[in-house]
Amino acid sequence: MPDILVIGSLNADLVVRAPHFPQPGETISGEDLQVIPGGKGANQAVAAARLGASVAMLGRVGQDNFGDFLLDNLKSNKVDSQLVQRDAASTGTAIIVVDSNGQNSIVLSSGANGKVSSADVHRASFPAGGLLLLQLEIPTPTVLSAAQRAKQNNMRVVLNPAPAKEIPAELISLADFLIPNESELGLLTGLPVTDISSAEKAAKRLLERGAQNVIVTMGGKGALVVSGTQVTHVDTYKVNVVDTTAAGDAFIGGFAAQLLESDSLLSNVQEQALVLQKAVRYGCACGALATTKFGAQPSLPTKEEVEKFLE
Repeated sequence: MPDILVIGSLNADLVVRAPHFPQPGETISGEDLQVIPGGKGANQAVAAARLGASVAMLGRVGQDNFGDFLLDNLKSNKVDSQLVQRDAASTGTAIIVVDSNGQNSIVLSSGANGKVSSADVHRASFPAGGLLLLQLEIPTPTVLSAAQRAKQNNMRVVLNPAPAKEIPAELISLADFLIPNESELGLLTGLPVTDISSAEKAAKRLLERGAQNVIVTMGGKGALVVSGTQVTHVDTYKVNVVDTTAAGDAFIGGFAAQLLESDSLLSNVQEQALVLQKAVRYGCACGALATTKFGAQPSLPTKEEVEKFLE
């Protein structure tokens, strides 16, 4: 039984590099189109698997060439894909423009991802003691159903509330680890998030709404860990940024893999805090490394690459 279950999206990323984002009505020249495996769910599954975790993925793809492509990619990365169904809808796609600074602009077409249902969730096994990774590129009722099932089966829930949208209060309260970026944190709380101090204030608002631990990913400013027992800022690592597309997913895959490896079920509160900081620091390293390569899943580091980087 895999230690990590990811329920989420699988997309074919259609990526073009361009000198800048086009303005309304503007046509610009870009480089050759690349088709790259992506989707926040699949990215996080592959990220954790490359770091040595045992991972299963639940989702949907179409009965098209993109669906074949994405399933083959999961298998080649040692992700268990038995719970990924083929759907009459087209495979989810993301149209991504990456500018000369490595920043990205994305248009999503959900396709089969929009058909992932609570019935799919109830057909799956939820490994006790494992981690469930969730995002918001599949229907919110399905995400809520998955979190509820996880709690019934003694699994811890890692919720990445992305893309940013309003979510039910119950879903926030079911998250053991809620991992938004700054803009997502601002949308969830209605508070401005511009720096570490304002991020801390907003994160505490989510603790009041039932989240156990809030980890705010802040790009070049690192990450902020806020729980009932600690507020800790973890610096990121300085690298030459090429493409930020998969940085957040690399962080979450690394965080989850390291959390399992460190055994976060320690009873001592002080030890738990240290384990959480260690997992966040490892996630920051994974996120930083992912920005040094082009594309979503091609940029996700292996365990060996992270260990070498941290030396």
